[in-house]
Amino acid sequence: MIGGVLAALPVIVLLAFQIGGTPGRADRTTFIELATASGPNFAATLLFMGTGFLLVIPVALFCGDTVAAEASWSSLRYLLAAPVPRARLLARKFTVGLAFSAAAIVLLPLVGLAVGTAAYGWGDLRLPTGGSLSATEALPRLALAVAFVFLSELVIAALAFWLSTATDAPLGAVGGAVFLSIITGVLDAITALGSLREWLPAHWQYAWADALQPQLEWGGMIQGASLSVSYAVVLLALAFRGFARKDVVS
Repeated sequence: MIGGVLAALPVIVLLAFQIGGTPGRADRTTFIELATASGPNFAATLLFMGTGFLLVIPVALFCGDTVAAEASWSSLRYLLAAPVPRARLLARKFTVGLAFSAAAIVLLPLVGLAVGTAAYGWGDLRLPTGGSLSATEALPRLALAVAFVFLSELVIAALAFWLSTATDAPLGAVGGAVFLSIITGVLDAITALGSLREWLPAHWQYAWADALQPQLEWGGMIQGASLSVSYAVVLLALAFRGFARKDVVS
């Protein structure tokens, strides 16, 4: 279901551009304004659209549903009745959730690249800051951007997974992770918080754009990935610790 939605989104965006005309504003240039320049530009635009909320949903769904769904179906206790350590069970479930999350994150720009190339041709990646990257140089840069998005979503994955181990309601785990993602995004928009915003995962979510510059910039991506991984490690530790002591009755 979620894969179909992500695969259909590039087609929907393409139809919107075909109906509404080429996007553009005189006062600024963004990835959206350059979406129709080439296939790589269209892929970058889809990644830009998905970052922040759209890609949060499948990550929260795949990682937040994995344990809570078993509990809601009253099948979790039967899994634990087998001689399988709880830690191993959690590790496998989180690994599967991450694998599906990674597939969802890759799917959106990949389909966008195919749809954009078919509609607008294969060409250079024009940059909002001016200049361009050749198509052969743009592909590894886009891959790096997608990899960063995956790393930045680890905190959401770990949060959803932790909530999944603490509740028998899958919707609560998924919704809780999405809600907190929205809250951190809102807090990041409050400039009065100053440097405190740098401790919010949402503050770095668009740092992947530094990969699509004439001169590759690593600083923001390293800080964002480090923060996300650090939070994820703490949340996973809480998940494993709490589940090891949990009295599973469903």
